[in-house]
Amino acid sequence: MEKVNSLLENESKVKSWIIIISILIPVVVAILLFMPSKINVGAEWVYFLPHLNAVINSAASVALIVALIFVKQKKYAYHGATMSVAMALGAIFLVSYVIYHGSAESTSFGGEGWIRPVYYFLLITHIVFAAVALFPILFAYYYGYTDQRAKHRKVVKFAYPIWLYVSVTGVIVYLMISPYYIQ
Repeated sequence: MEKVNSLLENESKVKSWIIIISILIPVVVAILLFMPSKINVGAEWVYFLPHLNAVINSAASVALIVALIFVKQKKYAYHGATMSVAMALGAIFLVSYVIYHGSAESTSFGGEGWIRPVYYFLLITHIVFAAVALFPILFAYYYGYTDQRAKHRKVVKFAYPIWLYVSVTGVIVYLMISPYYIQ
């Protein structure tokens, strides 16, 4: 009985951390995006980060698709490993994204005509989904990692399409705005 109580207490702590992280990260990102002055890192290297972020997002998208293939083939160990790669790429992306937006001014989209509303639709939906994505993604990963398959499947129905959409639209938005980055 003591072991069961210990496991339940540990799971409660993990869930609390998932909730805290899922709220804290979007708040920090919003603050960095809208703060009146940027942090001076004293170097131009930060302007390379959007390009790196697109590569990371592309790799994460590929990892997500490969993970789906593995789970459909019932290759659960490969699925778990590939999802761990996607999580690691997501963490690296997040650090890079925070550094860039904390130290560089946002780039304005310069496209005109029909492409402008397309760009803003993709950007806005990308931002909205990215802001809420962490919550189900972290729960899905936790349930998968702890082999709670029923809970994992239930959360993944929401987490996976949101995560894939955010990853893919992140790359599309980058490709659309990249001609306007400061070189």
